[in-house]
Amino acid sequence: MSGRLESPDIALSDVSVGYGERTVLSGVTTVLPGGKVSVILGGSGCGKSTLLRNIIGLVPIQGGRIVLGGHDMAGISEAERLDVRRRMGVLFQDGALLGSLRLGENIALPLREHTELTDSLIEEIVRLKLRLVGLADFMDYFPSELSGGMRKRAGLARAMALDPAVLLCDEPTSGLDPITAADMDQLILELRATFDMTIVVVTHDLESLYAIADHVVVLSAGRMLFEGPLKQLAASDDPFIHQFLARQPSRESRILGESWSAMVESRRISATGGA
Repeated sequence: MSGRLESPDIALSDVSVGYGERTVLSGVTTVLPGGKVSVILGGSGCGKSTLLRNIIGLVPIQGGRIVLGGHDMAGISEAERLDVRRRMGVLFQDGALLGSLRLGENIALPLREHTELTDSLIEEIVRLKLRLVGLADFMDYFPSELSGGMRKRAGLARAMALDPAVLLCDEPTSGLDPITAADMDQLILELRATFDMTIVVVTHDLESLYAIADHVVVLSAGRMLFEGPLKQLAASDDPFIHQFLARQPSRESRILGESWSAMVESRRISATGGA
Protein backbone atom coordinates (compact mmCIF):
# COMPACT_ATOMS: atom_id res chain seq x y z
CA MET A 1 0.00 0.00 0.00
CA SER A 2 1.46 3.36 -0.95
CA GLY A 3 0.41 6.96 -1.34
CA ARG A 4 -2.04 8.96 0.71
CA LEU A 5 -5.60 7.93 1.43
CA GLU A 6 -7.40 10.89 -0.09
CA SER A 7 -10.40 11.85 2.07
CA PRO A 8 -11.57 8.26 2.48
CA ASP A 9 -15.05 7.14 3.40
CA ILE A 10 -15.18 5.07 6.59
CA ALA A 11 -17.77 2.32 6.20
CA LEU A 12 -19.01 0.43 9.24
CA SER A 13 -21.14 -2.65 8.62
CA ASP A 14 -22.98 -4.37 11.50
CA VAL A 15 -20.14 -3.54 13.93
CA SER A 16 -20.45 -5.20 17.34
CA VAL A 17 -18.11 -4.86 20.32
CA GLY A 18 -18.09 -6.37 23.78
CA TYR A 19 -15.94 -7.00 26.82
CA GLY A 20 -16.47 -10.51 28.10
CA GLU A 21 -20.22 -11.04 28.29
CA ARG A 22 -21.00 -7.31 28.26
CA THR A 23 -22.07 -5.89 24.89
CA VAL A 24 -20.86 -2.33 24.32
CA LEU A 25 -21.93 -1.81 20.70
CA SER A 26 -24.34 -3.80 18.60
CA GLY A 27 -25.17 -3.64 14.89
CA VAL A 28 -23.68 -0.24 14.02
CA THR A 29 -23.96 0.34 10.27
CA THR A 30 -23.12 3.67 8.63
CA VAL A 31 -20.81 5.36 6.14
CA LEU A 32 -18.86 8.33 7.48
CA PRO A 33 -18.40 10.32 4.26
CA GLY A 34 -14.97 11.30 3.00
CA GLY A 35 -14.00 14.96 3.16
CA LYS A 36 -16.77 15.72 5.67
CA VAL A 37 -17.09 16.16 9.43
CA SER A 38 -18.99 13.27 11.01
CA VAL A 39 -20.10 13.64 14.62
CA ILE A 40 -20.72 10.58 16.79
CA LEU A 41 -23.18 11.89 19.36
CA GLY A 42 -24.48 10.39 22.58
CA GLY A 43 -24.47 10.48 26.34
CA SER A 44 -21.80 9.20 28.68
CA GLY A 45 -21.17 5.46 28.42
CA CYS A 46 -23.11 4.98 25.18
CA GLY A 47 -20.15 3.48 23.31
CA LYS A 48 -19.11 6.45 21.18
CA SER A 49 -15.46 6.56 22.34
CA THR A 50 -15.28 2.78 21.94
CA LEU A 51 -16.43 3.16 18.34
CA LEU A 52 -13.69 5.71 17.74
CA ARG A 53 -11.12 3.27 19.12
CA ASN A 54 -12.54 0.58 16.83
CA ILE A 55 -11.89 2.82 13.83
CA ILE A 56 -8.35 3.56 15.02
CA GLY A 57 -7.77 -0.14 15.62
CA LEU A 58 -7.01 0.15 19.33
CA VAL A 59 -10.04 -1.97 20.28
CA PRO A 60 -10.92 -4.97 18.07
CA ILE A 61 -14.48 -5.53 16.92
CA GLN A 62 -16.25 -8.82 17.65
CA GLY A 63 -18.45 -8.75 14.59
CA GLY A 64 -19.02 -6.83 11.38
CA ARG A 65 -16.58 -4.90 9.20
CA ILE A 66 -14.78 -1.56 9.15
CA VAL A 67 -13.64 -0.48 5.69
CA LEU A 68 -11.46 2.62 5.41
CA GLY A 69 -10.88 3.99 1.93
CA GLY A 70 -11.64 0.59 0.42
CA HIS A 71 -9.37 -1.30 2.83
CA ASP A 72 -11.12 -3.89 5.01
CA MET A 73 -9.27 -3.41 8.29
CA ALA A 74 -9.79 -7.06 9.25
CA GLY A 75 -8.62 -8.41 5.91
CA ILE A 76 -5.30 -6.63 5.43
CA SER A 77 -1.87 -7.57 6.72
CA GLU A 78 -0.42 -6.12 9.91
CA ALA A 79 2.04 -4.05 7.86
CA GLU A 80 -0.81 -2.62 5.77
CA ARG A 81 -2.85 -1.96 8.91
CA LEU A 82 0.03 0.01 10.43
CA ASP A 83 0.39 1.94 7.19
CA VAL A 84 -3.28 2.92 7.32
CA ARG A 85 -2.98 3.94 10.97
CA ARG A 86 -0.09 6.24 10.10
CA ARG A 87 -2.50 8.11 7.87
CA MET A 88 -4.79 8.75 10.82
CA GLY A 89 -4.33 11.62 13.24
CA VAL A 90 -5.87 11.23 16.68
CA LEU A 91 -6.76 13.92 19.20
CA PHE A 92 -7.38 12.18 22.51
CA GLN A 93 -9.73 13.67 25.07
CA ASP A 94 -7.00 14.95 27.38
CA GLY A 95 -4.53 15.83 24.63
CA ALA A 96 -2.30 12.92 25.74
CA LEU A 97 0.84 15.07 25.77
CA LEU A 98 3.91 13.75 27.56
CA GLY A 99 4.49 15.99 30.55
CA SER A 100 8.26 15.47 30.57
CA LEU A 101 8.66 16.80 27.02
CA ARG A 102 8.39 20.35 25.76
CA LEU A 103 5.63 21.15 23.30
CA GLY A 104 7.89 21.01 20.26
CA GLU A 105 9.25 17.64 21.35
CA ASN A 106 5.71 16.28 21.74
CA ILE A 107 4.77 17.36 18.22
CA ALA A 108 7.99 15.88 16.84
CA LEU A 109 7.35 12.40 18.29
CA PRO A 110 5.39 10.92 15.36
CA LEU A 111 7.83 12.46 12.89
CA ARG A 112 10.79 10.83 14.63
CA GLU A 113 8.93 7.53 14.98
CA HIS A 114 7.58 7.18 11.45
CA THR A 115 9.94 9.16 9.19
CA GLU A 116 13.65 9.50 8.49
CA LEU A 117 13.58 13.27 8.17
CA THR A 118 16.51 15.37 9.35
CA ASP A 119 16.31 17.20 12.67
CA SER A 120 16.21 20.56 10.91
CA LEU A 121 13.30 19.53 8.70
CA ILE A 122 11.42 18.04 11.66
CA GLU A 123 11.84 21.31 13.55
CA GLU A 124 10.52 23.23 10.55
CA ILE A 125 7.45 20.98 10.35
CA VAL A 126 6.86 21.27 14.10
CA ARG A 127 6.91 25.07 13.87
CA LEU A 128 4.47 24.92 10.97
CA LYS A 129 2.03 22.66 12.84
CA LEU A 130 2.17 24.83 15.96
CA ARG A 131 1.53 27.92 13.85
CA LEU A 132 -1.44 26.11 12.34
CA VAL A 133 -3.13 25.88 15.75
CA GLY A 134 -2.03 29.29 17.01
CA LEU A 135 0.79 28.09 19.29
CA ALA A 136 3.83 29.25 17.35
CA ASP A 137 5.31 31.02 20.39
CA PHE A 138 4.95 28.06 22.78
CA MET A 139 7.33 25.50 21.29
CA ASP A 140 9.56 25.41 24.39
CA TYR A 141 6.76 25.28 26.96
CA PHE A 142 5.91 22.18 28.97
CA PRO A 143 2.28 20.95 28.90
CA SER A 144 1.85 21.89 32.57
CA GLU A 145 2.52 25.52 31.63
CA LEU A 146 -0.41 25.64 29.21
CA SER A 147 -4.14 26.09 29.70
CA GLY A 148 -6.55 23.25 28.96
CA GLY A 149 -7.53 24.77 25.63
CA MET A 150 -3.91 25.21 24.62
CA ARG A 151 -3.14 21.58 25.47
CA LYS A 152 -6.05 20.50 23.27
CA ARG A 153 -4.71 22.59 20.39
CA ALA A 154 -1.23 21.18 20.95
CA GLY A 155 -2.71 17.69 20.80
CA LEU A 156 -4.35 18.66 17.53
CA ALA A 157 -1.00 19.88 16.17
CA ARG A 158 0.55 16.52 17.02
CA ALA A 159 -2.38 14.71 15.37
CA MET A 160 -1.63 16.71 12.21
CA ALA A 161 2.12 16.06 12.27
CA LEU A 162 2.09 13.37 9.55
CA ASP A 163 -0.48 15.15 7.33
CA PRO A 164 -3.19 12.55 7.93
CA ALA A 165 -6.05 11.82 5.56
CA VAL A 166 -8.32 11.06 8.54
CA LEU A 167 -8.56 13.05 11.77
CA LEU A 168 -10.27 11.43 14.77
CA CYS A 169 -11.16 13.64 17.74
CA ASP A 170 -12.40 12.38 21.11
CA GLU A 171 -14.40 15.07 22.95
CA PRO A 172 -12.32 18.01 21.61
CA THR A 173 -14.38 20.66 23.43
CA SER A 174 -14.85 18.79 26.72
CA GLY A 175 -13.87 20.93 29.71
CA LEU A 176 -13.43 24.12 27.68
CA ASP A 177 -15.17 27.45 28.24
CA PRO A 178 -17.67 28.49 25.52
CA ILE A 179 -15.29 30.82 23.68
CA THR A 180 -12.39 28.34 23.68
CA ALA A 181 -14.77 25.57 22.60
CA ALA A 182 -16.00 27.73 19.71
CA ASP A 183 -12.37 28.37 18.72
CA MET A 184 -11.76 24.61 18.64
CA ASP A 185 -14.85 24.08 16.48
CA GLN A 186 -13.63 26.76 14.07
CA LEU A 187 -10.18 25.19 13.93
CA ILE A 188 -11.68 21.80 13.04
CA LEU A 189 -13.69 23.40 10.23
CA GLU A 190 -10.62 25.20 8.91
CA LEU A 191 -8.60 21.98 8.90
CA ARG A 192 -11.33 20.17 6.98
CA ALA A 193 -11.61 22.96 4.41
CA THR A 194 -7.86 23.48 3.99
CA PHE A 195 -6.72 19.86 3.86
CA ASP A 196 -9.88 18.15 2.51
CA MET A 197 -9.78 15.67 5.38
CA THR A 198 -12.22 13.09 6.65
CA ILE A 199 -12.90 14.13 10.24
CA VAL A 200 -14.72 12.12 12.91
CA VAL A 201 -15.62 13.85 16.18
CA VAL A 202 -16.98 12.13 19.28
CA THR A 203 -18.93 14.53 21.48
CA HIS A 204 -22.00 15.16 23.60
CA ASP A 205 -21.68 18.93 23.03
CA LEU A 206 -24.76 20.17 21.18
CA GLU A 207 -23.18 23.52 20.33
CA SER A 208 -20.30 21.73 18.60
CA LEU A 209 -22.72 19.39 16.85
CA TYR A 210 -24.58 22.26 15.20
CA ALA A 211 -21.36 24.16 14.43
CA ILE A 212 -19.33 21.47 12.69
CA ALA A 213 -21.37 18.40 11.70
CA ASP A 214 -22.11 17.36 8.14
CA HIS A 215 -23.05 13.79 9.08
CA VAL A 216 -24.35 12.54 12.45
CA VAL A 217 -24.44 9.17 14.18
CA VAL A 218 -26.44 9.01 17.44
CA LEU A 219 -25.70 6.21 19.90
CA SER A 220 -27.58 5.22 23.03
CA ALA A 221 -26.84 2.17 25.20
CA GLY A 222 -24.65 0.71 22.47
CA ARG A 223 -27.27 0.96 19.72
CA MET A 224 -27.37 3.33 16.77
CA LEU A 225 -30.56 5.40 16.82
CA PHE A 226 -29.83 7.67 13.86
CA GLU A 227 -27.35 8.15 11.07
CA GLY A 228 -27.55 10.73 8.32
CA PRO A 229 -27.11 14.41 7.48
CA LEU A 230 -27.36 16.93 10.32
CA LYS A 231 -30.36 18.62 8.71
CA GLN A 232 -32.37 15.39 9.06
CA LEU A 233 -31.61 14.86 12.75
CA ALA A 234 -34.35 17.12 14.09
CA ALA A 235 -36.95 15.16 12.10
CA SER A 236 -36.16 11.92 13.94
CA ASP A 237 -39.11 10.50 15.88
CA ASP A 238 -36.89 8.70 18.41
CA PRO A 239 -37.82 9.74 21.99
CA PHE A 240 -34.21 9.66 23.22
CA ILE A 241 -33.05 11.94 20.42
CA HIS A 242 -35.83 14.41 21.21
CA GLN A 243 -34.88 14.33 24.90
CA PHE A 244 -31.17 14.69 24.16
CA LEU A 245 -31.53 17.61 21.74
CA ALA A 246 -33.95 19.38 24.10
CA ARG A 247 -31.64 18.75 27.10
CA GLN A 248 -34.54 17.31 29.09
CA PRO A 249 -33.76 15.52 32.38
CA SER A 250 -33.93 11.75 32.57
CA ARG A 251 -36.78 9.93 34.31
CA GLU A 252 -34.39 8.97 37.13
CA SER A 253 -33.46 12.61 37.63
CA ARG A 254 -37.11 13.66 37.78
CA ILE A 255 -37.85 10.95 40.37
CA LEU A 256 -34.87 12.12 42.42
CA GLY A 257 -36.11 15.71 42.19
CA GLU A 258 -39.55 14.66 43.40
CA SER A 259 -37.97 12.77 46.32
CA TRP A 260 -35.98 15.84 47.33
CA SER A 261 -39.10 18.01 47.13
CA ALA A 262 -41.02 15.56 49.31
CA MET A 263 -38.19 15.49 51.87
CA VAL A 264 -38.01 19.30 52.00
CA GLU A 265 -41.77 19.52 52.45
CA SER A 266 -41.66 16.88 55.21
CA ARG A 267 -38.99 18.84 57.09
CA ARG A 268 -40.96 22.07 56.67
CA ILE A 269 -44.05 20.43 58.15
CA SER A 270 -42.03 18.99 61.05
CA ALA A 271 -40.44 22.36 61.76
CA THR A 272 -43.72 24.27 61.71
CA GLY A 273 -45.85 21.64 63.42
CA GLY A 274 -48.03 21.34 60.35
CA ALA A 275 -48.95 25.02 60.32
